Amino acid sequence: MRIFILTLVIFTLCTVANVEAQVKSNYGRHPGRNGALTEEEMQVARRAWKYFERNYQDTTGLVNAVDMYPSTTMWDISAYMAALVAVREMGIIDVGTFNYRIEKMFKTFMRISFFRDELPNKCYNTITGEKVNYGNEPMEIGFSAIDLARFLVWSKIIKERYPEHSDRIDDFILRWKFHNVIDSTGMLFGAGIDDKNNNKTMYLQEGRLGYEEYSAKAFQLWGFQTDLAAKPEPYDTRTIYGIEIPYDTRDPRVLGAHNYVVSESYVLDGIEMNWDKGTDRDSDDMHSTDKVIADFAQRIYKVQEERHKRTGIITARTEHQLDGDPYFVYDAIFTDGYPWNTITEDGRYVPQFAAVALKGALGLWALWETKYTDLLFNYIKNAFDPEKGHYEGIFERKGNDPIRAFTMNNNGIMLETLLYKMQGKLVRFSGRDSKWDKTLRERKEPPGSFIFERQRKPAQTTSNR
Repeated sequence: MRIFILTLVIFTLCTVANVEAQVKSNYGRHPGRNGALTEEEMQVARRAWKYFERNYQDTTGLVNAVDMYPSTTMWDISAYMAALVAVREMGIIDVGTFNYRIEKMFKTFMRISFFRDELPNKCYNTITGEKVNYGNEPMEIGFSAIDLARFLVWSKIIKERYPEHSDRIDDFILRWKFHNVIDSTGMLFGAGIDDKNNNKTMYLQEGRLGYEEYSAKAFQLWGFQTDLAAKPEPYDTRTIYGIEIPYDTRDPRVLGAHNYVVSESYVLDGIEMNWDKGTDRDSDDMHSTDKVIADFAQRIYKVQEERHKRTGIITARTEHQLDGDPYFVYDAIFTDGYPWNTITEDGRYVPQFAAVALKGALGLWALWETKYTDLLFNYIKNAFDPEKGHYEGIFERKGNDPIRAFTMNNNGIMLETLLYKMQGKLVRFSGRDSKWDKTLRERKEPPGSFIFERQRKPAQTTSNR
């Protein structure tokens, strides 16, 4: 009997160990690339982190959005938060350094002033924490629903992974006044200043296909109702190399914003949320619940692979910075009626600035494990400066010359992309009750219903995303 019991105990322990090992090995299984980073991939991560070491400002805990220029946006701050999580999980920095940087940054957030006492301004000085304009001059200029949405995604990721930071994150976001960023139909609005009308605040619809759905999901992660923004309509398709590419049909001539089809929003949606709906609390990485956006993402990938097959041009297109005028371009798969169209924010055609964007290329590599994305990785892996991080991209038409610009968004997205390879879907849910949850319950209203002051009619967009 003793031998039988001992055998049973050993068998049980072995079974438990095997189950635990299987669970561990399956953690993060997802479509695309899976598993621990190779030494070569770790080198890419370490080089990306160099950007953040070089551009860190200890006075505020913030990081410059562009190399050595002391300004940032809420979108770029989110790239820093993504980078922090990635390098902590990879062991590039220790837990103490991670905690110090998070605490320093959110201490600054608790003292910064908002645009007209509503929501974080579009830009802040990284040394002083002051509200600034795009020239880094002290001024409030508005808020961006799209930028705030990305911040909400990474705030959610951090508070769910590291509960010791949950309260300080909630304390900051509970400062926000949401009543002008979402209307009663679930549409997203940004804000600006009407300098022709006594500097009155303008609340204008924000977001186009890809970024609008990504942003709607971000607000849904926090319990808000963004039903209209979450719908892909209105859209149509344009056939490129036999592939039906979706594009937003809202007319830029009427609404003042171009409708760019680029990789970035679809890559971020896949890496961070697995192309799931924002209301989905299941971490099953193998099945996307936002079938429409998942399908659109597949088309966005396939058309770039097909372009390479037919023309030999290595393609990974999305918006990117430049190191000179015009400093920023939308390198589109489709925009303004034309495929493979590279234009400035004001619509000027600048094909000489078409490029392989590093963040786009690495995102495609992580989400699709193919020979083409192997080629993309090998093409971009050595595009770096040992002190500054990874270059923004590699020009298509300039003899493979790099774009000699270094940005937080590019290096941050590259780091979170590598973390996705390790872990799969980055948004995960702990089930813990937080200060945010308790505050909503105390209002005795459905999540999100307290934000509405009035309904608005759609107006001109404030953002080209």
